[in-house]
Amino acid sequence: MPFISKIQRQTDYNRFPSSTPIVIDNGASYFRIGWAGETEPRVIFRNIVQRPRHKSTGETVTVVGDHDTALLKHFDCTRSGPRSAFDSNVVFQFEIMEYILDFAFDRLGANGSRIDHPILITECVCNPVQSRSKMAELLFETYGVPSVAFGVDAAFSYKYNQQRGICQKDGLAICPGFTTTHVIPFVDGEPVNRGCCRTNIGGYHVTDNLKQLLSLKYPHHMARFTWEKIEDLKMEHCYIAPDYALEARLFQKGSKEAEDKTRCWQLPWVPPPIEEPPSEEEIARKAAIKERQGQRLREMAEAKRSSRINELENQLHGLEFLLQQLAQVEEEEISSFLSKTGYVSKQEIESTLTKVSQSLRKAKGESKVEQAENEEKADSSTSDKYPLINVPDNMLTPEQLKEKKRQIFLKTTTEGRQRAKQKRFEEELEREKKTREDEERRLENPELYLEQMRTKYKDLYEKVEQRKRLKINGGHANGNSSGGVGRGERLNAAQRERMRLLTTAAFDRGKGEDNFGAKDEDWQLYKLMSKDNDDDDDGSDEDEAELARVCSRLQAIDPTFVPKPEPTPSQAATTEVPRVRPLTKEDFQVVLGVERCRCPEILFHPNLVGIDQAGLDEMTGASIRRLASKNEALEDRLTSSIFMTGGCSLFPGINERLEAGIRMLRPCGSPIKVARALDPVLDAWRGASAYAANLQFQQQTFSRVDYYEKGEDWLRRYQLRYTL
Repeated sequence: MPFISKIQRQTDYNRFPSSTPIVIDNGASYFRIGWAGETEPRVIFRNIVQRPRHKSTGETVTVVGDHDTALLKHFDCTRSGPRSAFDSNVVFQFEIMEYILDFAFDRLGANGSRIDHPILITECVCNPVQSRSKMAELLFETYGVPSVAFGVDAAFSYKYNQQRGICQKDGLAICPGFTTTHVIPFVDGEPVNRGCCRTNIGGYHVTDNLKQLLSLKYPHHMARFTWEKIEDLKMEHCYIAPDYALEARLFQKGSKEAEDKTRCWQLPWVPPPIEEPPSEEEIARKAAIKERQGQRLREMAEAKRSSRINELENQLHGLEFLLQQLAQVEEEEISSFLSKTGYVSKQEIESTLTKVSQSLRKAKGESKVEQAENEEKADSSTSDKYPLINVPDNMLTPEQLKEKKRQIFLKTTTEGRQRAKQKRFEEELEREKKTREDEERRLENPELYLEQMRTKYKDLYEKVEQRKRLKINGGHANGNSSGGVGRGERLNAAQRERMRLLTTAAFDRGKGEDNFGAKDEDWQLYKLMSKDNDDDDDGSDEDEAELARVCSRLQAIDPTFVPKPEPTPSQAATTEVPRVRPLTKEDFQVVLGVERCRCPEILFHPNLVGIDQAGLDEMTGASIRRLASKNEALEDRLTSSIFMTGGCSLFPGINERLEAGIRMLRPCGSPIKVARALDPVLDAWRGASAYAANLQFQQQTFSRVDYYEKGEDWLRRYQLRYTL
């Protein structure tokens, strides 16, 4: 609807005299209001009300009709959803109805609370008198209307199309509406209420069923399945199948015909940026930047090393000069001299001098061999520190025996430390040798070397990760593949072998006399059980060390190399590393296959959604039987003019399906013709508008005076005559 300002609406409203009726089509889905005699309603909006609160001020506002997403983002709608005044096509919430009428009259142009025009308002067939009475009370006492008339929307649509030759005077009007479906027989142009049928199934249930099916099929896109969008998909793609069972089997087989009937809804999708491999110029630029950074780091390290060497040399010269002065000091003055220097004894000064000398040699970059030789000389010079080790015990006094034990302990500790140093020295030499060999191989063929290093890194990474997963989850040897890991699955091969030996020994021991240990081979079991042969753990440490070395090497020679991240504990606990593929265009496509005919099928089989009621074709037969006329000529006239109106009659194929269903219920050769309204959605309002424009319309209304004098009983007997 085009936007019209309030002043223009009020001016247009004042142009109509007070005798011009206002026509209201009060549908459960949409509300339509306009002037009698016009072909189009002035205002159309959804028949719902929402009362959210403003997020900043907390003020409650009333939103009627279609909500604006840009407007409602400022309001908290979590506590107040859309509400309707209807329950199964009957108005029962008149507080909400008052909000809707206020909004409708305001949009029509009324500038006050009083409406001075007669009103023709539609209702469902056989509307309860309580609902009609409350509506009359609302219109008379709240808005002060002079007169009111109530009519059935399907009857107005039937009469409107009858004047245009779509249907006959005798016929059946089938109106599948928003929440209910009605079948109304017409005889001589007037509806026969005793033959009416109603079932609680309509367009709302079709939309809700489609929304549930798509939400189950595509749970990641549930936020996209709004009610308005599902309504559009329903009206655009759904159809009535001639034979639902055959159509469902067609989609189940996935034939070519089913593919042709499948529709695809493409959701908004932006392709991710494609990561192109870096060019040779980019690689060269990164290598140059890395080289410059390395050169700066080397210069800084050299400057720091020079400063350290100068500091150590000065400290060494100072200690040597201090020893020279100490040699010239007399023995009685040594303690006073040392107290001034801060040292306790001459041995402390010599120990400090030795440490400084070692630090200086290390800072100057002496080779590992030279450092080892210097350490051996230092150790050989201290061999005279343990003179009591080789002396027999019978030649020593008790004090000397204690000293001998102390010297043995010191010598053993020193030798162990030397062996550890020797082992580290040999490992360092081996690493340097391997590094030199790797560098020689890289210089011979850089591309082949880089490819070999990448392959080696990949193999080592997979090997280490596989061992970690097996260590945490086990190999599922006990058939436990549901995530629960037993103790036996967490043990490696050596630990499982020890457990087997323990179990065997306990089983043999329980058979009879306990004679374990009588034989020499029995003690071999203890050796096997106590043997530390966890080769898997040693291999794991070696593989992790080699993986770290290869990773650092690749980072040094390949600017494009990115090491793989360490897995989290939850990821390591899974048996397989989850692989997440990038989202594609197909992941944002909603495919409508069998849902196109499955959802509207509930109009003919409501039991598909748990409603134990009759379908459209069965309702037609029930309506004819309720007439109780036993007039075959009348029944033939009714079935030869079956009229379809309402929003759900827009589904393709509904006329053919309804005709085939009724033919199954009627005698062979009965005339059956199904016709659809010219406009199933607006013909009800147009028919009411044409009816209210008739000069005899005022005779079919009841005034406010009649309401106050005759009351509710008169409303109970009120019946609008559609033939004027």
